[in-house]
Amino acid sequence: MTPHEQWVAFSTILVKEIRRFTRIWLQTLLPPAITIVLYFVIFGTLIGPRIGKMAGFSYIEFVVPGLIMMSVITNSYSNVVSSFYGTKFQRSVEELLVSPVPNYIILLGYVIGGVCRGLMVGLIVTLLSLFFTDLQVSHVPVTVAIVFLTAVLFALAGFINAVFANSFDDISIIPTFVLTPLTYLGGVFYSINMLPEFWQDVSKANPILYMVNTFRYGLLGITDINVAWAFSMVIGFCVVLFIFSLYLLDRGKKLRS
Repeated sequence: MTPHEQWVAFSTILVKEIRRFTRIWLQTLLPPAITIVLYFVIFGTLIGPRIGKMAGFSYIEFVVPGLIMMSVITNSYSNVVSSFYGTKFQRSVEELLVSPVPNYIILLGYVIGGVCRGLMVGLIVTLLSLFFTDLQVSHVPVTVAIVFLTAVLFALAGFINAVFANSFDDISIIPTFVLTPLTYLGGVFYSINMLPEFWQDVSKANPILYMVNTFRYGLLGITDINVAWAFSMVIGFCVVLFIFSLYLLDRGKKLRS
């Protein structure tokens, strides 16, 4: 395929993915917004003042970066896993695989579609947070880079989950038993400096901790971890998952009947 034809194929998949979640915005964009508003009300208005300051900031200011990142992670992941598994379930993925479209174009189309939903929900949550606190951005390049890379990483993870899923129930196993616990234990609601030294070391095995703290560093200028190491880790994970996803597409793993 020529570069122009590849661009047409990529943009077609991407537009289809964007239209998919914007068409049903009452199911894809509104629920995360309502959930986060409840977090803001509970932790910002009710519990936050009783907790006091954390790392020199009010509690609502401290948790806002984590809540934004949590919404980006869950939505970029869920968009790709549900969309690609639906394509796989309907057997329309076989038409993609036998077409002349390169597999990396197919993968990029689905992944960037998931990234768009994750970033859109993240933007909605960010705008809603302005009703509860004055949001500041200390390091714009760090903020933009980490939120984009995180969305890419979890979109790729959602793609892999969709490939291995055998039923619609399977696409909820990873988010329920892996993603949600790691997110809640990833420093969204607390600083790991509050933990005993042993549990600090245990927490550092959680990759989401590095993403949340790097994003918090971008907004507030504070972090519990090394930002350079966090970026190298996230980029490394993205490369590994992208290569593995391409391998699955090339082999047609659980995709061809």
